[in-house]
Amino acid sequence: MIITRRQLLASSSLAGIGLVLPSKKRDLEDKARSALQRAVRFYREEVGVHGGYLWRYSDDLSKREGEGEASAMTAWVQPPGTPTVGLAYLRAFEAVGDNGYLEAARETAYALVRGQLRSGGWTYRIEFEPTERKRYAYRKEGGREKSRNVTTLDDDTSQAALRFLMRADSALGFKDDRIHEASEYALASLLKAQYPNGAWPQGFDQIPEPTQFPAKKASYPESWSREYVKSDYWRYYTINDGNLERMVVTLLEASEVYRNPEYRRAALRIGDFLVLAQIPEPQPAWAQQYDFKMHPAWARKFEPPSITGGESQGALRTLLALYAESGDRKLLAPIPPALDYLRRSRLPDGRLARFYELKTNRPLYFTRDYRLTYEDTDLPTHYGFKVADGTLAIERDYRRLSALDFDTLTATKESKAVPRRPAESEVVEVIRNLDARGRWIEDGRLRYHGPADPTRRIIDSATFAKNIGILSAFLKP
Repeated sequence: MIITRRQLLASSSLAGIGLVLPSKKRDLEDKARSALQRAVRFYREEVGVHGGYLWRYSDDLSKREGEGEASAMTAWVQPPGTPTVGLAYLRAFEAVGDNGYLEAARETAYALVRGQLRSGGWTYRIEFEPTERKRYAYRKEGGREKSRNVTTLDDDTSQAALRFLMRADSALGFKDDRIHEASEYALASLLKAQYPNGAWPQGFDQIPEPTQFPAKKASYPESWSREYVKSDYWRYYTINDGNLERMVVTLLEASEVYRNPEYRRAALRIGDFLVLAQIPEPQPAWAQQYDFKMHPAWARKFEPPSITGGESQGALRTLLALYAESGDRKLLAPIPPALDYLRRSRLPDGRLARFYELKTNRPLYFTRDYRLTYEDTDLPTHYGFKVADGTLAIERDYRRLSALDFDTLTATKESKAVPRRPAESEVVEVIRNLDARGRWIEDGRLRYHGPADPTRRIIDSATFAKNIGILSAFLKP
């Protein structure tokens, strides 16, 4: 066969492409691997304190904060603090198999072990300075019996810490006794703290006596105060801030990690509570929190007894997740009336109010000086009093899942989604933004240092974890 000059040139070009492209890919992989090493080294050696981390830092590390100013001897548990950084280390280890990243994760797990309370979980922060530690009832080197001992479930605090500890325990082959024991202690405490109706409080420091908390259906109170009523609301049955959504995720993961069906049963009991907690017509949705009579109740001074447009959507997503896990169709029954109610409660701009008045369904708001009102013209800026309407997506999931039989649900649950591989352009951008010291510095402010603080360049743990995730996903075989 005679090969023409054009064919020869074409074949030569293809051969060149075949040689160049893998070379470029290998070069980018090398750069990604180097960036990963430099970023983790900087965060571990210069940012962390005893393996713990905060939310944000000034670029020179002289100022630090979580949800508030913090000292150089303080770590934060609430995401995107210590567990978020620890999970980033584990992703790096899973991607490249370098034991240095596993040791970084172990060190972060030890920070959480030192921050674990006698009640079983964690509060928002961990203090490493000896005098400050005495204020908390830490299991290790803690204060007196009367020191702060409230396990916090608010804002995914204890749940996130536990999910990281479980994954670290698994990655270490369940051979690190300190981590394994802390994880099992936390899980045992959570099970004991679950109320008989399947709910959890926002926080706990003691185990509820089952006979004092009989399961009952939610109902409207005969009356409720328009003035703030202070109470130990953190002990109430709590849906607010995704409390039960995150408990479901955490307990189902615990069931898989430790092959213990008791954790799965506890998760499924959350569905029992959500069925009970649905308010009757004319507002068949959910409140943020319920007192022990199963009435919507006051929490903070800007969270009144009401039906909520935000947490109700979370309750619906939780019911769907539990149905996908169990196939129990009783979990689907609350969904159609709740969707219908939320649709007819939309605001003129298409969103939902965070709070709807009991029975009248009028949207409720607060003024900047925290007076309850029907007007939305003078709202505090620290809280979302209007939320996005996600009912179309919820209905789509409801229709899809309710049409599946249990065998198909089980198969769907067992098929793990393949993580998205980042585009090379994303990886290039992450590498480009990493400075010579291994820092991702960005424009921003420290939120809790006051308006006069001059900081304009910060280091953010959420950005660190995101970028480590991109590099790790790119490098993972």
